[in-house]
Amino acid sequence: MLVSVVIPCYNSEHTIEKVVDLCMEAFAQWEGYECEMVLVNDYSKDKTFEAITRAAKKYPNVIGVNLAKNFGQHAAIMAGLHYVHGDYVVGMDDDLQNQPYQIKQFLDKVEEGYDVVFGCFKKRKFSAFKNFTGAVSQFLLFHLVDRPKDIEMSSFWLARRYVINEIKKYRGNDAFIQLLFARTTRNLADIEIDHFERAVGESNYTFWKGLKLFLSFMNYSTIPLQLSTVLGAGFSVVGFIAAIAILIRKLIDPGVQVGWSSTMCIILIVAGITFLMMGIIGEYVGKLIMTMNQTPLYVVRDTLNVENEQKAGKIDPETKEKALETKQNKKE
Repeated sequence: MLVSVVIPCYNSEHTIEKVVDLCMEAFAQWEGYECEMVLVNDYSKDKTFEAITRAAKKYPNVIGVNLAKNFGQHAAIMAGLHYVHGDYVVGMDDDLQNQPYQIKQFLDKVEEGYDVVFGCFKKRKFSAFKNFTGAVSQFLLFHLVDRPKDIEMSSFWLARRYVINEIKKYRGNDAFIQLLFARTTRNLADIEIDHFERAVGESNYTFWKGLKLFLSFMNYSTIPLQLSTVLGAGFSVVGFIAAIAILIRKLIDPGVQVGWSSTMCIILIVAGITFLMMGIIGEYVGKLIMTMNQTPLYVVRDTLNVENEQKAGKIDPETKEKALETKQNKKE
């Protein structure tokens, strides 16, 4: 059974080779499983691709992919998925907060018949701010996206090949891997695993990067648009009832004063909700424009060990075509 491990890499020159070594050691102990690794450099600012190059020279089953600019974690994963040909595909981080030996727990769970297995952390080793924002986004995603409510999704996962083949058909501009899984199958499970301290450095996710990733859920849900309709109707009803109440009160007591401050509060609230809904609609329109003009989800600049695998006949036709395109672009 061949297992492909896809790792998006960003500023991980000090950790990625260690991750590869640990992964190779782990798979050497498991009978019946073989491993290939796809390391995607998301235009790191350090020497991450040089570290990936060393790993690819050391292990022929390590494929390196170098992106032409920083596209984000999920876009990098999507790039890596086009170079896998394992029966199972694992996604994990590059900072040693996920340990390769934990993959066996996923393999044991998927053998129970599940299509996708997520690792849910016993205790998250993130900063207090990131834990808070993560909890908020999880709550909102539970209510704004059609997804299983009893499954906790994470960046450490394992999926069957047919699920990956379906996800690779995605042509949108913003990818959200976990939501693509939920859109493909409902046969999901999660397992409890340990979450380790970051070995080197700090998280590369800023508040704005996290917000951009969160807003990408709009590609998979129309609930915000439905919510704007409900809020609009609700405020209209409230306004109509309030107008009748004020009219009746004025008829009963002609001397009653109509409050300027309360009127301004109502105007500000309604205007705020209106602009919020316009912003939501604008996000949808913007995403449609980005998709219509075929803005690329990622662009591959260089690859390592892809041509060797191609000669061996181990890569599927779609990946072969991508490799040929990359080679042709180099010539040009």
